[in-house]
Amino acid sequence: MPGQGEGIDLVIFDCDGVLIDSEIISARMLIAALADMGVSIDLDYVARYFLGRSYPTVMKTVRSEFGVDLPPAFEDDYRARLLAAFKEELRIMPMARETLLGMGVPWCVATSSSRKRAEMSLQIVGLSELVGERLYTAGEVKHGKPAPDLFLHSAERMGAAPERCLVIEDSLNGIRAAVAAGMEVWRFTGGSPLEPQDLTELVDARSNRAFASCAEFCQIAPSLGRGGRTSG
Repeated sequence: MPGQGEGIDLVIFDCDGVLIDSEIISARMLIAALADMGVSIDLDYVARYFLGRSYPTVMKTVRSEFGVDLPPAFEDDYRARLLAAFKEELRIMPMARETLLGMGVPWCVATSSSRKRAEMSLQIVGLSELVGERLYTAGEVKHGKPAPDLFLHSAERMGAAPERCLVIEDSLNGIRAAVAAGMEVWRFTGGSPLEPQDLTELVDARSNRAFASCAEFCQIAPSLGRGGRTSG
């Protein structure tokens, strides 16, 4: 039954905004860095156009919408600011570690972040060893979210058929990618919101269900836990 986790062979977790509460930090740092370049955006703009997108896509949007070519040093400066903020503020989502440890089916992490940023983030919150090699990033595929490439790549690497995969996402672009990949998708809404928060789902980005905490995930999908089946 859709929305209960039945018939699922692989769970694909997004990272930012799902396993780690990073979206609000990243948004603030990006807004500040772009302001230094004369580009004025707010949290609502970030939520609408950048959430769930890769860094190269964000830069293309800045170029096309604001007519600003960011200098080569911009990325390094932004990432340095972000790293400093992450070291001070980044937190794991409550019960995220327990959820991963309790999984009874194979799982992996698929993120629009660069591998370097993703590995750094997971290390800061203490998840790097647990995730290990089960990390797939946008740099491994031709097209990032909302294209289905990353999720299809993750499923292939994990040996699962797309129609038997469940994606856990927080962004509309991530939901679009999962839908395009032919996968079941649940929307996680428990991260720190980018105000004003808009949970409205569009026609091409409708999740099978939504949940607000990792503890709730364990309750609504007992068949995916170790008590439900043997881990593969």
